[in-house]
Amino acid sequence: MQMVNQRIPARLWLLIGYAAASAALFAAPLYLSDFRLNLLAKCLAFAIVALGLDLIWGYTGILSLGHGVFFGLGGYAMAMYLKLEASGGKLPDFMEWSGLSGLPAFWKPFGSFGFAFAAGILIPALLALLLGYVTFRNRIKGVYFTILTQALVIIATTLLIGQQAYTGGTNGVTGYSKVLGYSISDPATKQAMYLVTVALLIAAFILCRFLVKSRFGKVLRAIRDGENRVRFIGYNPAHYQMTAFAISGGLAGLAGMLFVLHVGIISPSMMGIVPSVEMVLWVAIGGRGTMIGAALGALLMNWGKSEISAYYPDAWLFFMGALFVVVVVFMPSGVAGLVSRIRFRKRKVTNHEEGVIRNPAV
Repeated sequence: MQMVNQRIPARLWLLIGYAAASAALFAAPLYLSDFRLNLLAKCLAFAIVALGLDLIWGYTGILSLGHGVFFGLGGYAMAMYLKLEASGGKLPDFMEWSGLSGLPAFWKPFGSFGFAFAAGILIPALLALLLGYVTFRNRIKGVYFTILTQALVIIATTLLIGQQAYTGGTNGVTGYSKVLGYSISDPATKQAMYLVTVALLIAAFILCRFLVKSRFGKVLRAIRDGENRVRFIGYNPAHYQMTAFAISGGLAGLAGMLFVLHVGIISPSMMGIVPSVEMVLWVAIGGRGTMIGAALGALLMNWGKSEISAYYPDAWLFFMGALFVVVVVFMPSGVAGLVSRIRFRKRKVTNHEEGVIRNPAV
């Protein structure tokens, strides 16, 4: 009974912390400038990627260096809608420059916002499911799976650059002006898109927390800690790995769509190997295996990148590299893991002191 009473306040404080953080995010338009609000919105979109990546890496033990592809596919899906909205039914400018005389058939459905939004989630999820089906069923894992995800990045970026008439090539797709008939440059529209981003981040966080706390999440952690033992007791790890990878890819696609709405451009360079590695760094520095750590890692790293690069443009990469080395050597569980260890030590000391008081002979 005493143990239950000790746990209730901790959970209550956790809920209060989540509620306070959510309230602060929703109230950000009241105390941030338009520039800072747009920067925060971009960081929150990246936090959704980190949540999905933590689901597959932190809880399932599978390292993916190809999440930039899923992020980019979601971004291109939304960009295609925005480009058609801006062109007013006319052929996009980069297609005219490339000599096309008509809109390609696969572009036409993206004139609908609903179709583009659904495609931005489903296409990355289905691609992740297909890749997972090929690899996990054949028990390809570890460094071999990581190499395959890097190969996927190279294939995707090469294809997008080579098909310039349909994808905009290295320049990507840009030049948006409206979303659902509202001007993107209007401050009211920007605030509305920011609030939508906050709501979707909270929904993604709740979804991931529900998954990792359910039996599904317990199986994922069991696969991470001992895949052969999970297979021995009757579970098929490939099914759980494919499902987790597909959900992770869908979340990355959602983040890509939000990123395009806030930044106004998507190009192959934003879905290459370097962005994919940066996504892994967000989770590693924040603390993999802790959803809140992954989200905070993405938020703090990208906010810090913007602030530091504004004053020291050439020093950011050195700072990020040094930070990663420090985290790996001194904080292998990330910032969230460090906080948990401090709390555990304080609780241990408190319990010891209470035991001495109750039993002075100890």
